[in-house]
Amino acid sequence: MLDAIDIQGRTITADALLTQRELAKYLVKTWQANYHFTVKGNQKELLSDITLYFNENTKDANYIETGTGEHGRIETRKIWVTNGLNQYLNFPYVRQSFMIERESIHKKTGNKKSHEIVYGITSIPIEQASAKQVLQDNRKHWSVESCHYITDWNYDEDRSQIRTGFGLENITRFRRFAIGLLKSKKRKETIPEMMMKLLLNTRSVFDFLKMTQNSNPVSVNQVVA
Repeated sequence: MLDAIDIQGRTITADALLTQRELAKYLVKTWQANYHFTVKGNQKELLSDITLYFNENTKDANYIETGTGEHGRIETRKIWVTNGLNQYLNFPYVRQSFMIERESIHKKTGNKKSHEIVYGITSIPIEQASAKQVLQDNRKHWSVESCHYITDWNYDEDRSQIRTGFGLENITRFRRFAIGLLKSKKRKETIPEMMMKLLLNTRSVFDFLKMTQNSNPVSVNQVVA
């Protein structure tokens, strides 16, 4: 798939499933691109080495970022980076290893909602990408991943039986368009809540799209033909 895209000089991010040595070689050696990979249990030795390093080398985070309190929660992200494992890890072209800690706190109550630690590696040298940049690369990856998650969660795409012709591509476009439209309304309800509300009342769909007179009343100054 990547053969059809000009990725030279770009950073390709991937979740743990694609954290593979052959893909790393393909990106860096064939395309002179960089990778930013999440490391999980499918690379047990790699994960063990990175986890051990950061657990034994406790220090202040290299960079800390706090969110603005969107969606009713305050998110704090901390990242630790090192190039001290480059010669030790059995993985091609690794130039930095990192650990990211994400903590989410409910804005009104102050209660902790979630706490997560993730590990990863990148082929970008520390001289070219600061801890802040590595964290931004990680956030950009998950912003894209969250779009796939929302679509799959609300439409159960993994169980879809549409497989012939352009059916799968077309229905996916429709679904993403619908979710994008819901997001654009900036309401307090979640995407599933809005979808359920519209599902149970067909008339509300037209009101939502401002396609009815009640939702889009004609101005007294307008001339109706």
